[in-house]
Amino acid sequence: MNSLDKGTAEKGRPDTIRAVPVRHPGRWAGAVVIALLAAMLLSALFTNPAFKWDIVGQYLFHASIMHGLLVTLELTVLAMLMGVVGGIVLAVMRLSPNPLLAGVAWVYIWVFRGTPVLVQLVFWNFLGLIWAKLSIGVPWGPEFWSQQTNVLIPTFVAALLGLGLNEAAYMAEIVRGGIQSVDEGQAEAAHALGMSRFQAMRRIVLPQAMRVIIPPTGNETISMLKTTSLVSVISLEEIFRAGQVIYSRNYQNIPLLIVVSLWYLFFTSVLTIGQYYLERYYARGSNRTLPPTPLQRLRGLFAGKPAAPGTSPRTAPGHDGGGPA
Repeated sequence: MNSLDKGTAEKGRPDTIRAVPVRHPGRWAGAVVIALLAAMLLSALFTNPAFKWDIVGQYLFHASIMHGLLVTLELTVLAMLMGVVGGIVLAVMRLSPNPLLAGVAWVYIWVFRGTPVLVQLVFWNFLGLIWAKLSIGVPWGPEFWSQQTNVLIPTFVAALLGLGLNEAAYMAEIVRGGIQSVDEGQAEAAHALGMSRFQAMRRIVLPQAMRVIIPPTGNETISMLKTTSLVSVISLEEIFRAGQVIYSRNYQNIPLLIVVSLWYLFFTSVLTIGQYYLERYYARGSNRTLPPTPLQRLRGLFAGKPAAPGTSPRTAPGHDGGGPA
């Protein structure tokens, strides 16, 4: 043992390194500013008498508001269903090698994306001014069936057509982008196995494209929930129109607008949570470990440690790997 080793042995093991965390004064200053602004906002909300929270509570579950909310939800669900189905059909048509199908889809998307949805709503509501009645029969010949246009397309149907057909144009581009994100070799392999173009699209391409399609579709659904307020221009009583009718009688504009906004915020939050879990479901094929759920994040926050990762796709229930990780 040389003299250096002897000196080290005599002194013993070196002291443990004491790590000093880096200080971030800017973060603390920003947190203080945000806390002050939040306190000012809360103070303004609960101390300003113009908000009239007692009236908000009185009308939050009013019968007219509940009826308008039901109409809003019906329009949102039906219009998105029409938009998604129509968007898939239009996207497949646009990607078709048949120039006629691709051209028709392109013209449809061009027209419905190029005109405001408000104009389309009013147009469908006044369709009876163009055709007084709609009929089925031989062109320029006898009619087998006919009906008055205003009877066949009442206000609710006009609103549904305006919202759903417009949404189909946007969903077509979303679905087309998702389909084109899948490698072409997937479709080629499906065709090599004897699948038709339709089978390859339904069984191979679309399931993989869902990971790209779901996020913008969730945004479109949330946007559709709020866009339904436009149907008030054709006198369909959804939740915003219901609020307008009430405050036109009692002149409590601000409280009724708060009531409407609270319901929009509630259902937007529900849709946001649903979108998160759908994205998490379709991420199983691409991520080794799924992101933690909001509940897992909350548990990690109260436990004082980072949130545990979500279930591994390879060990999720229903897979060969067994139970959750």
